[in-house]
Amino acid sequence: MCFVKAEGDMGKGKGQGMAGAMARLWAPWRMAYIKEAEKGGACFLCGLPKQKKDRANLILARGKTGFAILNKYPYNNGHLLVAPYRHVADIEKLTDAEALELMRLAGAMKKAMDRAFRPHGYNVGVNLGRAAGAGLPGHVHLHVVPRWNGDTNFMPLLGDTKVLPLTLAETWDLLGRAIRR
Repeated sequence: MCFVKAEGDMGKGKGQGMAGAMARLWAPWRMAYIKEAEKGGACFLCGLPKQKKDRANLILARGKTGFAILNKYPYNNGHLLVAPYRHVADIEKLTDAEALELMRLAGAMKKAMDRAFRPHGYNVGVNLGRAAGAGLPGHVHLHVVPRWNGDTNFMPLLGDTKVLPLTLAETWDLLGRAIRR
C-alpha cells in the first residue's frame, strides 16, 4: 500500500492535514476484492469450509453449524466473520442451533483476541442488505472487529491512513495459538 499526497500539498508537514486537497491511498489489493464482488458467482462462505484448507482459507474455528473466518479485507487486525455453514440470507431464518452457535463462536473469538491482541473494545454486528453495508447479502454473518483506544473506524479512513501492522497469516497464527490455549 502506498499513500500519495495530492499535488499542491507536498509541502505540508506530517500531521498537518489535507484540507482542500484530495489524498490518494493506493491499495492495489482492493482490486481483487472489487473483481470478486463484480463476479458474483459462488458464495465464499459456502465454498471455503468445504475445501478443508483452514489456514489457506483463513478459517480459525469450526462448530457443528457454523465457523469463524478472518475477513480477507479487514478494518482492523483480527477482524473476522462468524457464519453458518448453511446459505441463509437473514437472521430470522437461522435455526435456534445456528443462532446459538454463532454467538458462542463470536464469544470464543473475542476471548482469543483478548489473549492475542488485548484490544480495548469490540464492534460486533450484522449488516443486513446492501444498503446496510452487506458485501455478501445472501449469507448472513457476524462481524467481530477488535478496537483500540485511539484507532479509527472505516469512515475516517477516507481522510487519513489506516495501518494494519500484521499480515493475515500472522493474524491467523496469533489467533490460532490463542484459540488452542
